[in-house]
Amino acid sequence: MACYTAEMSFLRAGFVTLLLLAAACKPKAAPPPPPAPSPAPAAVSPRVEVAVTDEGFVPSRIPAKAGTPLTMVITRKTDKTCAREILFAGQEGKTELPLNKAVEVVYTPKAAGEIKFGCAMGMMIGGVLAVAE
Repeated sequence: MACYTAEMSFLRAGFVTLLLLAAACKPKAAPPPPPAPSPAPAAVSPRVEVAVTDEGFVPSRIPAKAGTPLTMVITRKTDKTCAREILFAGQEGKTELPLNKAVEVVYTPKAAGEIKFGCAMGMMIGGVLAVAE
């Protein structure tokens, strides 16, 4: 019977070893799915840098597209003109243009044609938005 017990002990040890090996050999987890594609970036409106100088608004002619917002980054670089504000023809309201500070003005032309812009007093027509369809 002593042989039987030693044999049983050996089998039991082998069985435990097999269980441990089986637990250690678990199949690898599937790799995580690829990340979802990021949403398309929002459309960026065209931007144009504009300076107010002794000569007026530079550039004085700016291309634009009807229905598409246009961002004008305007910096007044002189105090020798009346262009301390900007106003677009046919638009209510005006935007202050502090000296040596960039100001973003977003304008969305509604139809093709030319839209004049300039100082709020109407004395200085500084430029034209050339609006295409």
